[in-house]
Amino acid sequence: MSAKSAPLSYTDIEVRSCLPSGWGIVPGERGRWSAADGIWKLPVYDGADNVWTIAVSGAAAADRMAALKASIDTIQRKGLGRKSVISG
Repeated sequence: MSAKSAPLSYTDIEVRSCLPSGWGIVPGERGRWSAADGIWKLPVYDGADNVWTIAVSGAAAADRMAALKASIDTIQRKGLGRKSVISG
């Protein structure tokens, strides 16, 4: 794949190094660049097996690892605000 068709990508190791403890990449999934949206996406799961999608904009990725961490931080914060099965 040329850099023109996929200007942004991450390895599984890079993604796992930024994920919170207990989170992982959904088995069988790989990160994909969406040229139409200009976003790299990858489904991940949290400690309660909720599935989230990491989405990193190609435009925001001047520092690609900082952009990945910011995307993961955003979905982690959303997960902390979600009501759980236990707490209602």
